[in-house]
Amino acid sequence: MTQKRAEFRKSRQAYDTEWNSHTGVLKVHGISDFDPAQTFECGQCFRWEREPDGSYTGTAGGRTVNLQMRDGILRMENVTEEDFDDFWFDYLDFGRDYGAVKTILSEKDPVMRRAVEFGSGIRLLHQDPWETVISFIISQNSNIRRISRCIDSLCAEFGEPLGVCRGKMRFSFPDPCHLAALEPEDLAVCRLGYRDKYVIETARAVAADGGRSLAALREADYEEALCSVRKFCGVGPKVADCVLLFGLLKYESFPLDVWMKRIMSRLYGFELKDTKGMSEHAARHFGNLSGFAQQYLFYYARENL
Repeated sequence: MTQKRAEFRKSRQAYDTEWNSHTGVLKVHGISDFDPAQTFECGQCFRWEREPDGSYTGTAGGRTVNLQMRDGILRMENVTEEDFDDFWFDYLDFGRDYGAVKTILSEKDPVMRRAVEFGSGIRLLHQDPWETVISFIISQNSNIRRISRCIDSLCAEFGEPLGVCRGKMRFSFPDPCHLAALEPEDLAVCRLGYRDKYVIETARAVAADGGRSLAALREADYEEALCSVRKFCGVGPKVADCVLLFGLLKYESFPLDVWMKRIMSRLYGFELKDTKGMSEHAARHFGNLSGFAQQYLFYYARENL
């Protein structure tokens, strides 16, 4: 291990890794507040697949990994220590103290306390902004299973092959420049419906400067980022807030789709049409933890209401 990497690893003292070069399995000790099922099935992502053995296989950042939590140890296949340090640690948000997040939110009200306890293993992923924009454009008026199929098809048709993992060829998410060169009808095989035009037009807008403007929005404030994202074809308020939360890491965002409106109505007594009141409640009570609150509430309500 180089001195630079040794210093990097020292800064990650909360965990310890054990890599078997023969099996390609990395075991990570010291990870807490992480449940793969809760994290990958709470509506924030679409490229993670549950395997028959209960593990999850996912593709992000041009990498594919299979992982499973067992007896307090995170077991990862198709990954090296360098991959974990350079990408997966941040992607899985392992640098955040979720114990502190849950403590703060649990003090807000009894509803949030129950939601936090129920979804205590949820972590908010650090997803690629470009992939997040397209994924949530595709997600409109659909369900998670269908969204995942459409995105898998888009990647298989227009992404780059990444190799086989768990018996299945995996593909990268298509580059914006690649999609920008296509026409909406070229996406017919992916069965995106009316969304194919949105995908192509947005790809052309992002590709115009090589994606630099979109990437730079992570450093912008919430209002500037929201205004910029809303300019993309097919991006309304709900999709924009999802992009801000999951791709641009604006944790004050509180996405309100039809399900969240019903949840806020059932759990907090808002009228279904009172989206302004719901948003103001989130901003006032949850502040810069609103995105975390939204995910805990969504997961809790989906499983219990």
